Amino acid sequence: MKIISKFFLTFFLSVSLGAFAQQSSEKPKLIVGIIVDQMRQEYLYRFSDRYSEGGFKRLMKEGFMMKNGHYNYIPTYTGPGHASVYTGTTPATHGVIANNWYSKSLKRSVYCAEDTTVYNIGGTPRAGQISPRNLLSTTITDELRLSNNKRSKVVGIAIKDRGASMPAGHLGDAYWFDSESGEFMTSSYYGDKLPGWVQKFNEQKQVQKYLQMTWEPLFPANTYVNSIDDDNNFEQPFIGKDAPVFPYDLSKLNENNGGAGMISSTPFGNSLTFDFAYAAIEGEKLGKGEETDFLAVSFSSPDYIGHRFGPSSMELEDNYLRLDREMEKFLNFLDKEYGERNYLIFLSADHGVAEIATHMESENIFAGNVNVGYIRSQLIGYSNYVYGEGDWIENVSNDQVFLNHKLIQEKEIDLDDMQEDLANFLLRFRGIKEVYTAHTMRSTEFGSGRAKLLQMGYNHKSSGDLLLILEPGWLTGGPRGTSHGTGYTYDTHVPILFYGWNVPAGSSTRYATITDIAPTLSMLLNIRLPNGATGQPIHEIFE
Repeated sequence: MKIISKFFLTFFLSVSLGAFAQQSSEKPKLIVGIIVDQMRQEYLYRFSDRYSEGGFKRLMKEGFMMKNGHYNYIPTYTGPGHASVYTGTTPATHGVIANNWYSKSLKRSVYCAEDTTVYNIGGTPRAGQISPRNLLSTTITDELRLSNNKRSKVVGIAIKDRGASMPAGHLGDAYWFDSESGEFMTSSYYGDKLPGWVQKFNEQKQVQKYLQMTWEPLFPANTYVNSIDDDNNFEQPFIGKDAPVFPYDLSKLNENNGGAGMISSTPFGNSLTFDFAYAAIEGEKLGKGEETDFLAVSFSSPDYIGHRFGPSSMELEDNYLRLDREMEKFLNFLDKEYGERNYLIFLSADHGVAEIATHMESENIFAGNVNVGYIRSQLIGYSNYVYGEGDWIENVSNDQVFLNHKLIQEKEIDLDDMQEDLANFLLRFRGIKEVYTAHTMRSTEFGSGRAKLLQMGYNHKSSGDLLLILEPGWLTGGPRGTSHGTGYTYDTHVPILFYGWNVPAGSSTRYATITDIAPTLSMLLNIRLPNGATGQPIHEIFE
C-alpha cells in the first residue's frame, strides 16, 4: 500500500508541477497584433495540406478561432480595416471612411493617414506627412498605454504607412517602408529622430539583398493544384515580362517596377517586415519590462500580390506557403524570448478580395467590370439635361457620388429629391445593384443586409450623397487583376484568431465581427474599452 501511495503522490506532484509550469503569467509580457493584408479566411484551409505544423496550423489548433468572422461595414479597404480592428468600431464612428476620400471642405482628395503639419524623419519628404490624426477614436493600443500612465510600449510596423500608423494609435510609435529610399522611416508626429536600432537596421540594406533574389515556387510548379495555370490572361505581368509566370528575377525587374518598392509585390516583403519586427523587439526591449508591451505588425505584401495576380494564382498560393514558414520561425522566437504562454497574439486581416472578374466570366459566372468614367460622364450629362448647365457632380470615388451642395442651394433645388432622382438614374447601368442616398442613410436605421453594412461605413460629415453597391463579383477596374471594397463575403470573411496567454484552444462558427477584437483584448487585459468601441467581447474565450 505504501508503494502504491508513494506512486500516486509522485504522479500527483509531477502533474501538478507540470500544470503549474504551463500556467501563464499574471499578464502577458507582449501582445502581437498581426494583420495580413487581404487575407481571406479560406486561405487557412485551402493551402493547409502544405502548411507546417508550427505556423498557421499551430495558431488554429492551439488558439481560439472564430471561423465565421466578418467585416461589418462597407467599404472594405486597408485604411478603414486597420482602424476598425484597433478601435473596435466602424468608419461611421472612427471617421476613416476609405484609403482616400473626397473632402467636402477642402474640395480635394485626402489620404487616410495624411497630416500636412508633420514631416519625414528618415526616408523621403514625400512619404513623411503621416500620422493618425484623421482617426477620431482611441485604439486598444492607446488604451493600453493610458491604463498605466504610458509605461507600456507600443510599436506599429508595416510596409504601408497606414498599416503602421492606425494600429499604433495616437500614443504609440509607427514605422513604415519608404519605397523610394528603401528604408524604414517615421514622421515628426512620433519624434525628432530615428531610434538607433532603426538606423542600424537601415544600414544593413536588407531590401537590396532581397532584390538580388529570384522568386520561384517553393515547391514544383505542377504541385500547385489549388491554383489556376500560371500562364493566363487574367493576371497583371510585371513590366519587362511578357506573361505573369514564374520565375521572377528581381535583379532584372526591379528597376522598371518601382525600384526598392518592388519588394512589396513579392513574398520577400513579408520577410523584410519580419526582419524589422525582430529588430523592433530587440531594439525596444519589448516585453522585457514590468508592463505589457504591444507590437502591431501588418504584412502588406499579400495585398500587392493579390491585386496583381488574384486569389486563384500560383503566386498567391506560394506567398502563403512562404508566410506560413516565416510565421513558424516567429512563433518559435517568441517561445524562446517570453515562454510559450506568456505572450498573446491575435491574427486577422483588413479585408478579403474578389476573384478576377474576367476569370469568373471565363467560367460562365456572372461578373464584370464597371466603367466608372463612362457612368460619371452619363451622370453629368443627365444632371445638366434635367437641372440645367452646371457643375452638379463634384466627385465620383469609392463607389460614392458627391454633389455640389452650394450650387443646389443657389438653384433652390430640393437636395433629397435630387439625390433620389440620380439614384434611380444610376440603377440603369449594368453592374450596379443598389444605390442609397445620404438622406436615407441619415433618416432610416437599417437592421440587416447590405444597407446596414453601408450605414456602418457612412460618416455624416465625410461620406457622399449617393452610395453604390455593385452586383456580386463586379469590380471597378480593368481586365487584369482584382480588388476589394464590397460587403460581399469574399471581401468580409477574414480570420479572427487568438492565441497564447489565457486563450483556450477551440473554435466557434458563431457570427463575429472584427470590431469584437479590441473589446476582447480590453476584457482580457482588464483595461478600458476604446472610447468609440461598438463591438462585443468574444465570450467563448472567457468561458
